[in-house]
Amino acid sequence: MKILLLLSLLLAALPVQAAGVGGMFGQGSTQFSLIAGNAYAFNHDYMVIGASASHYVLDGLGVGLSLESWSGGDPAINNVSPFAQYVFNRTSTLQPYIGGFYRHTSIAGLPGLNSVGERAGVYIISGTNSAVSVGLVHESYLDCHEAVYRNCSATYSDVSLTFIF
Repeated sequence: MKILLLLSLLLAALPVQAAGVGGMFGQGSTQFSLIAGNAYAFNHDYMVIGASASHYVLDGLGVGLSLESWSGGDPAINNVSPFAQYVFNRTSTLQPYIGGFYRHTSIAGLPGLNSVGERAGVYIISGTNSAVSVGLVHESYLDCHEAVYRNCSATYSDVSLTFIF
């Protein structure tokens, strides 16, 4: 975790080329996010490590891919998730966003699980090339069997550190 924090601080200090008219979320800008946290599933605590990358195809409209690995619990879990989001351009340090995603979850010893979801929150601009996002996510699992997974939907908080290039 200390290495991840150090890497985050180093990346935030790197100079970047300013994005066009849309600022950090302008057409042509690229973002990298680090994912680190805890999760609970199958009566086990997990350490979640991951990363995502997105590219803004229009001012405010980004598409990307997120990868996560859940370790420390049993069974092992991995997520792959393409997503899209729209950031509402404001002149303040707060930039609201909405988005949607599809996720494929690989669970050792069980069939894969697919889900769709939506998220909303706010980016808090923390520098010329970095932001912290805070939001909520609602995820619905497709072809889910409650006898195996208990719940077929979930709502949870989402916090990330994002670097914009």
